[in-house]
Amino acid sequence: MTPGAPTPFPGDPPITPQLVREHNLTDAEYKRITTLLGRTPTFAELGVFSALWSEHCSYKHSRPVLKTFPTTGPQVVQGPGENAGVLRLPDGWAVAFKIESHNHPSAVEPYQGAATGVGGILRDVFTMGARPVAVLNSLRFGSLDDARNRYLFAGVVKGVGDYGNCVGVPTLGGEVDFSPSYGGNPLVNAMCVGVLKERDLIKAAARGVGNVLLVVGSRTGRDGIHGASFASEELTHESEQRRPQVQVGDPFIEKLLLEASLALIASGHIVAIQDMGAAGLTSSSAEMAAKGGVGVEIDLSLVPTREAGMTPYEILLSESQERMLVVARPDRIAQVQAIAEQWDLTATPIGRVTDDGMYRATWQDRVVVEIPGQRLIDDCPVYAPDAREDEAIVRLRDAAPPASRLPPLDDVLLRLLDHPAVASKHWVYEQYDSTVQAGTVIGPGAGDAGVIRIRDAEFGLAVTVDCNNRYVLLDPYEGGKAAVAEAARNIACTGARPLGITDCLNFGSPERPSVFYQFKESCRGIADACRALETPVTGGNVSFYNESPAGAVDPTPVVGMVGLLPRADRAVPSHARAAGDVVFVLGETRAELGGSQLWEALHGFVGGQPPRVDLAAERRLVDYLVSAAERGLVRSAHDCSQGGLGIALAEVAMGGPYDETGFGLNIDLTTYGLRLAAVDLLFSESHGRAVITCPPTRTTAVAALAQELGVPAQRLGTVAERGGAVRLRLRDATVEHPVARLRQVYFSSVSRRMGD
Repeated sequence: MTPGAPTPFPGDPPITPQLVREHNLTDAEYKRITTLLGRTPTFAELGVFSALWSEHCSYKHSRPVLKTFPTTGPQVVQGPGENAGVLRLPDGWAVAFKIESHNHPSAVEPYQGAATGVGGILRDVFTMGARPVAVLNSLRFGSLDDARNRYLFAGVVKGVGDYGNCVGVPTLGGEVDFSPSYGGNPLVNAMCVGVLKERDLIKAAARGVGNVLLVVGSRTGRDGIHGASFASEELTHESEQRRPQVQVGDPFIEKLLLEASLALIASGHIVAIQDMGAAGLTSSSAEMAAKGGVGVEIDLSLVPTREAGMTPYEILLSESQERMLVVARPDRIAQVQAIAEQWDLTATPIGRVTDDGMYRATWQDRVVVEIPGQRLIDDCPVYAPDAREDEAIVRLRDAAPPASRLPPLDDVLLRLLDHPAVASKHWVYEQYDSTVQAGTVIGPGAGDAGVIRIRDAEFGLAVTVDCNNRYVLLDPYEGGKAAVAEAARNIACTGARPLGITDCLNFGSPERPSVFYQFKESCRGIADACRALETPVTGGNVSFYNESPAGAVDPTPVVGMVGLLPRADRAVPSHARAAGDVVFVLGETRAELGGSQLWEALHGFVGGQPPRVDLAAERRLVDYLVSAAERGLVRSAHDCSQGGLGIALAEVAMGGPYDETGFGLNIDLTTYGLRLAAVDLLFSESHGRAVITCPPTRTTAVAALAQELGVPAQRLGTVAERGGAVRLRLRDATVEHPVARLRQVYFSSVSRRMGD
């Protein structure tokens, strides 16, 4: 056919200033659109621009900042710009991984919002040709004392668990935190890790004029329309009415789509594949065309729908789940359809690749969208908002909690272990299948990072997600560094070498100078830490407009990291494993209670200068932990983070939730940190520290390696008998509790608050 000029579809509304505003486009952006087109857009075209020029899809406020990240290195196979980043592994293997947010949908429909977040991130990974082997998540909520927060928490956890469990991918780790700022806007970030042979990597660039576009998977419905623009605005009291913009997932179809997609990629019958994620068919088809430097033409009347009477606008913008867009040669259509049918799916031709560079959508013979394809993607405006630190934060950084008498240190330890942010998240991960696929070496609660062995290979992968929002709030540069540093420590504690990161940058509105300052500075910190630790950024997600009537969430740049463990069978857990083993603390403890869990839990105060990150010291600690594991020197390793050394020692002693009991500890701190008060010694959150245990025969080698690598190492005591007591001797006091009492408090905290 020879396309004509675009015309409105029967029943389309007229384009008015009010309609433009409802599509979250500014007057200047709309003028840019009319200039680009040389005419008024059709309703369908307005929807296309609204989706692709949304913050969620275009990164129009963040793109210049993201370009400052280090993204290259000898291990990088694919950096930012594809569905997922890919890093090189031994023996021709590679790892694909990505993290993304599903915050707004989860705020209004927690179960489906979280479930479809997992589904979307799985598709991002298997469209690279990788088989998903692990899912992780970073979840943030308001106080569990509030009934609505408990409802959101329960719904999100069940959604994550049900979807991942049904698809058959283990949930290997994650983090859960609670803070008042998330009360009106929870954060739900999902990460997926997959493995592939490097030679099997496939990308999402459409190419080959005359090649055919096919929709594979579920039919298109009306769920999720405007999902991308919904994710690019603040939550309000009216957001509950946006439930139709939350997608509905089917994990059983996802499993079929996973297997069909991997089979299509392996067959060689397709040239490109792309998930229909945010903005659905619009983004997948437009981005594939732009990456390939070609045009596309789609007949929307051919798209299989599950609801009668769907319009071109609805079909283009639907975010119905479990759908793929595939590009194949015309002579391979039958083979593509045959593979889809093997998995009870359909593969329907809906369009073709063209040579005129236009992004064109028709309804049979009627053209409803015709936009220069490259300009649709590249001409989105890019903004450079003002960035200024909030003076209130400057004052808060210089503040301290009101002077008050501290409870006995025994009680302080119990109160911290009972705080939901510190306590075991067993209530969460017992709802997840962490052992499916039979590759899990270290699962949730057993180590500082999850560890999985790669089938048919000797090596394993360690995976983690990390961020301390209090640090970022008080000092975004140091907080950004800290997120990367803690992730690297967690990876290294298992014996794995950190390889690279993906990030999910959760912030309030970038139009607020104070928020954009937090964003820029935390990204600067992430970039500096990644350079120092040689862990390039391979991709990720920016989630702005995380605001509610109560205000913006705390800045939360979550870092997802993967590491390589040369021998999966030598993975190091985080808990004591044998009575008589010797306990060491690595690194320096300083008086750094700013931003600490102690101040928040005891005083309800978040302030002060958070602990500083010495990147050179962090690098030395990582090298030490990796070398010690390679030499078989350590039996356990656990980093010091929230709650400091006191909490780290208690966690080393308590063991995992499925252990019958933990071990006692006999710890002598009378000659450690001589200039520190007892409260600083136990609960300071200084970075660059870890607690290790080793057999008595390895103590000389442990100390020698520390001296060789320039890592401070102090022998603190020994592991006592199973079921004994944890005794921490200080200069002026002794903290002592039966390990059974610590376990009871620590493992019941969240379930008690959830009414279980």
